[in-house]
Amino acid sequence: MGRVEGKVAIVTGGAGGIGSATCRLLAKEGAKVVVTDVADGQNLAREIGGAYHHHDVTSEERWQDIVTGVEKKLGRLDILVNAAGIEGDMTQGTPETSLKEWKHVHAINLDGTFLGCKSAMPAMRRAGGGSIINLSSAVALMATPVSAPYGSSKAAVKHLSGSVASFGAADRIRCNSVHPGLIRTRMLDDIHATRARAKNISFDESRSLSVVRVPMGVLGEPEDVANLILFLASDESRYITGAAHVIDGGWSVGGTAK
Repeated sequence: MGRVEGKVAIVTGGAGGIGSATCRLLAKEGAKVVVTDVADGQNLAREIGGAYHHHDVTSEERWQDIVTGVEKKLGRLDILVNAAGIEGDMTQGTPETSLKEWKHVHAINLDGTFLGCKSAMPAMRRAGGGSIINLSSAVALMATPVSAPYGSSKAAVKHLSGSVASFGAADRIRCNSVHPGLIRTRMLDDIHATRARAKNISFDESRSLSVVRVPMGVLGEPEDVANLILFLASDESRYITGAAHVIDGGWSVGGTAK
């Protein structure tokens, strides 16, 4: 028996680095996985024997359609992984950040997560409980001179997760936030490339500037985060809710690689 055998999961941002690793691992451990993303996830869905839906997470109507469809076709909803997110412009300080940029990043990272929790909780209540895992960031736990929209939205996801956990506890609906640090994904590659252009250095030099800030001395892999998400999705974590789980190689506690 797999660790999430017989459970039904929705993973937003499922075509991305952490999202796709999570979809594969949940399916391997026995879950029926519904992949949602604005990017094409059809090949991934076929690979894991799941389903794919194009999904703008800022649309409440689309959320309702997907959750209703999952319940109708698969009979229940047990797991929601809110992994959809964007980094926005991570080169600008607060004075240079436009209100349009601020709203756009919050709409996807925060509003999309809120709508996911709001839409999934009634279905989970009907299923007798469930687990919501919201992807935040290690940046939510520390201030940065730039990328205020990203950091603010991810800090708000942490607070939202606690609120959802408190409200859902009586219905056995758990909610936890996951705070990845520097994980080897497309998003991090884009950040390294942007910094390389700004500083007129190579991509490898830009990446090295990140690695040296991690006490463990290496970047994380999407599978590292997926393993944590699997634990939180499974009954092994049945008494864990409202917690912030940091997975960053020690980045947020300070220090540098030796």
